[in-house]
Amino acid sequence: MKPLTEEQLREAWGEYARLRKDQVAEFHLLSREIDVQGSVVTVALANSVEEPLLQSMMSDLSGYLRSKLSNPTIKIESVMREAETKKIAYTNKEKFDLLAEKNPMLQELKERLGLDLDY
Repeated sequence: MKPLTEEQLREAWGEYARLRKDQVAEFHLLSREIDVQGSVVTVALANSVEEPLLQSMMSDLSGYLRSKLSNPTIKIESVMREAETKKIAYTNKEKFDLLAEKNPMLQELKERLGLDLDY
């Protein structure tokens, strides 16, 4: 068993991703940022649809990495990361609330001037 470096593991991961370039969904998943802690590779998934996709190629991917790097201890894990959704303001009140979040002085100005946003 050879000692494993993060650089070698990332390079082998990239090679496997290039091999799967014709499978768009798999290539996209493999092109994601990975976290390497020792011999454990953690892939961040954006949604629940990607989990079965990763599971379907897990044995082939781990076998490739283990043989390429001569290290049978390599493990691949996945973690679900919530994508930050940007709130879109539609009404005047929502627009004001969004702006007031960025600048709390707007709320005070609205109250001092006695403004009504629902006109």
